[in-house]
Amino acid sequence: MDEPKSLPSEQRWRSNTYALLARLLSAPPDADLLHRLETSAAPLAVNPAPLPLAWHDLARAAGKTTVQAAADEFRVLFIGMTRGELLPYASYYQTGFLMEKPLVVLRADLRVLGLQRQERTSEPEDHIAALCEVMSLLISEQQPRQAEFFQRHIAPWQKRFFADLRQSAAAGFYRSVALLGDAFMTIESQSLSLPE
Repeated sequence: MDEPKSLPSEQRWRSNTYALLARLLSAPPDADLLHRLETSAAPLAVNPAPLPLAWHDLARAAGKTTVQAAADEFRVLFIGMTRGELLPYASYYQTGFLMEKPLVVLRADLRVLGLQRQERTSEPEDHIAALCEVMSLLISEQQPRQAEFFQRHIAPWQKRFFADLRQSAAAGFYRSVALLGDAFMTIESQSLSLPE
């Protein structure tokens, strides 16, 4: 989907960051994405803030990993033999079970927004990657309900998810994804909780 030409650069950056997180949390990176990440880091300031530091760390991690290593890591973290080490679903983090009330509430809210799960998608809508994808879309469409969506469906559990991902013994490249996710979501939590 093309972004509106009038989308301010900060909002375009937010949308793109959510899209990147959605991409990395739904499938392992391919060679092109790893290369683009590796070459994306800007020089760091003397005392960098957490977000630029996380971007720099992700670029460095992308340069150190391979497509196969990232795929193996993704498999252990999110797929496994019967299930991955992590269950990146709002229902699980909020209730301890899959397919629970948070998913029901999310589906109702998505219907109000005119959104639904694509047929080719097997994951439930409360997967962290799907939620990031929705946020990217809401921002690119300049949807006024993005703060409400974030506060209801992402804010209550994302910090614990990214902490679990960062602390996983299986995480190498994905530890850097977790650092970026946490730093970015911290800023989002602050800015989207401010009164309009």
